[in-house]
Amino acid sequence: MFNLDEFKLMKEKALENHIPIIMDDTLEKIKEILKEINPKRILEIGTAVGYSATCFAMYTDENCIIDTIELDEERAKEAIQNVEKIGVDKKINIMIGNAVDILPTLNNEYDIVFIDAAKSKYSIFLEEGLRLIKNGGLILADNVLYKGYVMSDYNKHKQRTAVRHLREYIKEVTENPNLETEILEIGDGLAITKVKK
Repeated sequence: MFNLDEFKLMKEKALENHIPIIMDDTLEKIKEILKEINPKRILEIGTAVGYSATCFAMYTDENCIIDTIELDEERAKEAIQNVEKIGVDKKINIMIGNAVDILPTLNNEYDIVFIDAAKSKYSIFLEEGLRLIKNGGLILADNVLYKGYVMSDYNKHKQRTAVRHLREYIKEVTENPNLETEILEIGDGLAITKVKK
């Protein structure tokens, strides 16, 4: 059903070329979540080469649809080729463009929203995610601890903006009374937010 050789190849190539893909322990946790809630529709913000979207497709039943957005045209084209080669293209819709522009045009209701794109835009992605998520749905945000900088007194100029935005995101999801958030220290930090509308 799935071409596992092509899947392995995609992962190897991504790691070789330093393309950020979801870490194995984070993926294990998400796999558990997918098995538990059996989502019908997933929104991913940040496709890269299609690795995580492919994993979601492999861990969900055949009726699950994954909509995923990628800003980088070259990476998106690579993702389109990858999902075809692996045999998950029937379940995955890849949209090319800026998520900030694309998200407001979407009107589907999602069981899961997975955020893994520009750190400085996490709060914007959250706002749109909350609009699109169904009641009781989950918003998952990857890399929220950002190499441990977010929870430390890190203040170097190079990463300061990303760190500030991630701290804001964590503040929003932990202080909003309609959200129940757990932050796991796996991979580079995974925030799991349950939405009670």
